[in-house]
This record gives sequence, structure tokens and C-alpha cells, in this order.
Amino acid sequence: QVQLVESGGGSVQAGGSLRLSCVVSGDSFSRRCMGWFRQVQGKEREGVAGIDGGGNRVYPDSVKGRFTISRDNAKNTLYLQMNSLKPDDTAMYYCAASDSWYCTRLQSTTFAYWGQGTQVTVSS
Repeated sequence: QVQLVESGGGSVQAGGSLRLSCVVSGDSFSRRCMGWFRQVQGKEREGVAGIDGGGNRVYPDSVKGRFTISRDNAKNTLYLQMNSLKPDDTAMYYCAASDSWYCTRLQSTTFAYWGQGTQVTVSS
């Protein structure tokens, strides 16, 4: 079974930074596309970063240049470094794992395993 546990969320002022972590248990961490998603009440879950089994990264325009996804395969840990945070970044952030090597889409339905979420709040 694949389990994911996020940490690192909190409250920060606009322009500040946070680093989220996701510790993953189970097989094949280094060979999976891993992603970060966020969701606010009443809106669709939105992919904000993905990294495939070869270390290739993908971001939507809304976070490109501000967020960086990385992975430490030796520690089975995924990270999301968030800089220049904006109030619109406020959301519950989720770590997710795919059964695929590639991050073909940052779409929630392509990720089979999910963490419990960690709240990020950005004040203006």
C-alpha cells in the first residue's frame, strides 16, 4: 500500500515562502510521477506541480517561476518550495502519487494515491 503524509503548511504573509514535504511509504517511489495539488471550497482540485520518474517537472502558469517541486529518492520524500506567495495560493495542499512514470497531465484522476492534505494560508 502507498501512503503519503504531508507537512509544512501554515500561515504566511503575501510575498513569503513555505516548504511542504510529503513522506511516501510503499514501493516504487523513485519510478512514479509525483504531484502537488490544491483545493479550496467550491472549486476543482488544481494541479500545481508534477515531477516524473526522470526528474522532469511541469507547472501551470499560475505558479511557474514561484513554485519548485523536487524529490529525494533516498528519503522517499517529495517537496514543494513555494516562494512569492499570494493570497490566491491559499488552499489545502495535497501530495499525490501516480502509477505512471510520466506526468502526462496534472489532473487529479491520473493520481491513484493521496495524502491527507496540509493547509496553506496567505494573508495580504
